[in-house]
Amino acid sequence: MSRFVCVLASLLTFIGTAAAEYPERSITIIVPFAAGGPSDVMARILADRMRSTLGQFVVVENVTGAGGSIGVTRAVRSPPDGYTISFGHLGTHVFNGAIYPLTFDLLTDLEPVAMLPSNPMVIVSKNDVPAKTLKEFIALAKAKPGTLNYASAGLGSTAYVSAELFKSVAQVNIVHVPYKGLPEALTDTMTGRVQMYFLGIVGGLPHIQAGRVRALAVSTPKRAPALQEVPTMEEAGLPGFDYDAWFGLLTSAKVPRPMVARLHRDVVRVLDLADVRARLSGAGADPTPNSPEQFDALIRADAAKLGKILRDAGIQPQ
Repeated sequence: MSRFVCVLASLLTFIGTAAAEYPERSITIIVPFAAGGPSDVMARILADRMRSTLGQFVVVENVTGAGGSIGVTRAVRSPPDGYTISFGHLGTHVFNGAIYPLTFDLLTDLEPVAMLPSNPMVIVSKNDVPAKTLKEFIALAKAKPGTLNYASAGLGSTAYVSAELFKSVAQVNIVHVPYKGLPEALTDTMTGRVQMYFLGIVGGLPHIQAGRVRALAVSTPKRAPALQEVPTMEEAGLPGFDYDAWFGLLTSAKVPRPMVARLHRDVVRVLDLADVRARLSGAGADPTPNSPEQFDALIRADAAKLGKILRDAGIQPQ
């Protein structure tokens, strides 16, 4: 037997043994945003219950900066031993690839573990905007091109891309007004300084339920369970619009597949627990069963479709 074959056999045996004993110590979930936001809240709900299914502590570490790319870079550069997980969403794991000069490839250097509950966007307007439905809002925008505004948490944010996609599909001219973050954008939508905002249901649900803004339509093909009274874009008169600001867990592409399979299995078990489903549903999140392969296909499809919007716009890092 050649030396190469012997080394390969030893390596495979080592990987198999390590995977069988995995995990032997605590696991870290890197959240690329500050504590207290939607991503952080969801990660901590998962971490709290994964401790019992994995038999080890699961620690949430917040690593902020550069639209989340610093935290994702930390996860990619961590040892590929299955003990570091990247928490992300459509912005950090798709949009950043079209905006930032990353030192890695989001599509090839990361391995999808599991898609987490979806985060539909809701197109909302100030309550005193004359248009009370999506059709009426589109008609108003077409009647007054360039006079209506939409808010976002900055160039390249999920709200920005969803609004630009909306402009393209609806063929309307609405002016972008960027803000430093969600609170400022939402405040100015509620006060009427801007007329429209694409608000993520996770984090935005209380404002919609309290009537602080008017919900016109949800961005996904099916209605959001927490907002059953709000129509989809197609139901509201705009077919061809499908946008989900999903959340997900990924790890280094070099992590052995048996470890990825173990993580996926435990995440799915946690998401199916009654108390977890209740907590996520209460926040507006909609659990979405999936495989790592399905999650990977979604990421690649969004990178091709939505990443193009950012590349065509020539968005630069802020």
